[in-house]
Amino acid sequence: MVIVPRPQPEQPDSASGNCPYQTSSVDLCLADEITFFKEGLALNIDLRLGKFSDLFGPNSESRRISADQPYSLAPGKFVLGKTREHVSLPIHQDGTTCLAARVEGKSSYARCGLLVHFTAPTIHSGFSGTITLELINLGPLPVLLYPDSPICQLIVEEVTGIPFRNDSQFQHQTLASGQSN
Repeated sequence: MVIVPRPQPEQPDSASGNCPYQTSSVDLCLADEITFFKEGLALNIDLRLGKFSDLFGPNSESRRISADQPYSLAPGKFVLGKTREHVSLPIHQDGTTCLAARVEGKSSYARCGLLVHFTAPTIHSGFSGTITLELINLGPLPVLLYPDSPICQLIVEEVTGIPFRNDSQFQHQTLASGQSN
């Protein structure tokens, strides 16, 4: 597994005790862009008509966020974010252990009502790209989203055998829309 940039520090910091690594997971951070469907669209979502990026791209807008201007996610609202980190889970043909992963929320955010994914936590062997986060606020109060904040955790899983390549439409994505820039 390759994560760029590599989460730091690799050991607990003596002053804060912070470390993004746990026994079977690593924290990933929110990137500096939030993307969402434009307001007031006269549109029905029908994914039988094409890929998600074909529907979402022209019907969405993005907003840069910063430490000075976070995104305030209102109760009941949905946006897409992405991880700052680029994750690669290579498939090894030589019998070396292959890895897959799942992306899960952080309990501190979850207890405020923030979900970071709904039903798509799996990061398959062979995936390479940033991870899109499906962010919805189910809580009673707005949640401020800041870039570089630990927003999710990647839980690593060993894959038995050698998986076959079956790249998804999101392979090599660098944008939350599923596209590459």
